[in-house]
Amino acid sequence: MSPLVGVAGAIAAVIAAIVAGWFSVRGSRAAARITTAPASKEVDLSVLIKSVEQLEKESGEMREQIRRLRSMLWAAIGWAKRRGDQVVNLGGVPDPTPEEIEEFYRTGV
Repeated sequence: MSPLVGVAGAIAAVIAAIVAGWFSVRGSRAAARITTAPASKEVDLSVLIKSVEQLEKESGEMREQIRRLRSMLWAAIGWAKRRGDQVVNLGGVPDPTPEEIEEFYRTGV
């Protein structure tokens, strides 16, 4: 075997080792991305679930506040109507009820 063939073989072996190393690094990076992808999606899903739970809780609290405010508004309107009736029964003339309140009293909206 000539020395030239030996040198060419050695160079080819070095190039093959470099290419194999490059593919190995590239493959391990791809494998790392593949194994971390489900974990990151799991984290994203857990964040989404917690956000939805928080929004549901806040929505329930807001609905309860609106319900309480509506009942308080109905009570206040009823009380004001009774005070107006008292003024009329005593011979006075009550101030006119604002149109918005009359509409709410008639429609509930």
